[in-house]
Amino acid sequence: MQVYENYVIGIVNEGETVTDLSNADLFKIAKTHFKNKKFVYISHRINSYAVDPVIYIQASKIENLVGFAIVSSKKIARINSQIEQIFSKKPLKTFTEINDATEWANNAVREADDK
Repeated sequence: MQVYENYVIGIVNEGETVTDLSNADLFKIAKTHFKNKKFVYISHRINSYAVDPVIYIQASKIENLVGFAIVSSKKIARINSQIEQIFSKKPLKTFTEINDATEWANNAVREADDK
């Protein structure tokens, strides 16, 4: 995972399955890099892999996580993100370009800080 000021970008390896156990890294980053700061998780889906949507139930419990962004040019990934959104208690947006996702993430953090 790549950590930036307002967001984290995750890229999963080809063929992996993202499960609830995969959330451990995100929880660790939330505690160490964003201890008292809000942030967004961006999933940059360059590779093809499976996601257990239940991960969003646990990840949504991270208090300072304000949302999720999924970036993919693949139609199937964007369709799958609609299913994943059902499991998320936080905003989940889908983008085709990483720049659009990072812009949304920065705005989402600013808005959350203003509340």
